[in-house]
Amino acid sequence: MSGNVIKEQVRANHPCFGYARNKGRIHLPVCPACNIECKFCDRRINTYEDRPGVTGELLSPQEAVDALGRALEICPDITVAGIAGPGDTLATNGAIETFRLIRERYPNILKCMSTNGLLLNERAQELIDLGIDTLTVTVNAVDPVIQAKIISGIYYHGKRYEGEEAAKILIENQLAGIRKMAQAGVTIKVNTVLIMEINRGHIREIAKAVSEAGATMYNIIPLIPQHQFKDFEEPKCVDIDGARREAEEFIDVFRHCQRCRADAVGIPGQKDYGDQIYLKRLNPKETFSHG
Repeated sequence: MSGNVIKEQVRANHPCFGYARNKGRIHLPVCPACNIECKFCDRRINTYEDRPGVTGELLSPQEAVDALGRALEICPDITVAGIAGPGDTLATNGAIETFRLIRERYPNILKCMSTNGLLLNERAQELIDLGIDTLTVTVNAVDPVIQAKIISGIYYHGKRYEGEEAAKILIENQLAGIRKMAQAGVTIKVNTVLIMEINRGHIREIAKAVSEAGATMYNIIPLIPQHQFKDFEEPKCVDIDGARREAEEFIDVFRHCQRCRADAVGIPGQKDYGDQIYLKRLNPKETFSHG
């Protein structure tokens, strides 16, 4: 098991890091672009799909903070402001600018970020200076051979990389970034998308590596067959349970993930207030910028 301990404030107030079943969160969709091409990812702007990578609209940092204010009026149980996309939070400056505004206006709200980790190592100090409370990093493999089967390529410092070269850059930056953030006292959760045909036999290695790097909690997310993996097998409950038991040899496992949208609002598993908070959510567009 991981020797890292979840901070009591986080455990008591963050529904995705502890047992705060009566606490809420808001996801602020301020990140339009991504720097990784995951073969399972199909980002969309719509109001009807309940999954990561989907939002009804994209917001500016100021619009996001205004949305947080409306959300707190409707649902005072919200204790976490999270940014999880719909693109990557470090590929542009939207997330960091939003958290700066949140820190000024709502200093008691927990600040939570999700990232693919490609730029985490080099932007870690910015997040530490912002006072990020919790960080989720998606790590789908720690072996470049396996990772290369999951991504088509990455965009890194103005250049596109493919294959095992891209995978190696990604993995090295993810683990180095996790180490930096953990050493600064940030509570870290790692998400892994369980892909039966590719990384099912790799879970132990991922869990061990991220725990050693400083992650506190591990979350296994079953693949939603779509995009280039639309014909892949969707993991069954027994598959997910088996993978979780393997990971638990090295790290605490989170078992209540709802696979939330990038604009989710409210208490997970209960009522979602997104239609009331995001004013344009009822006027969806089907366009999206990649890269």
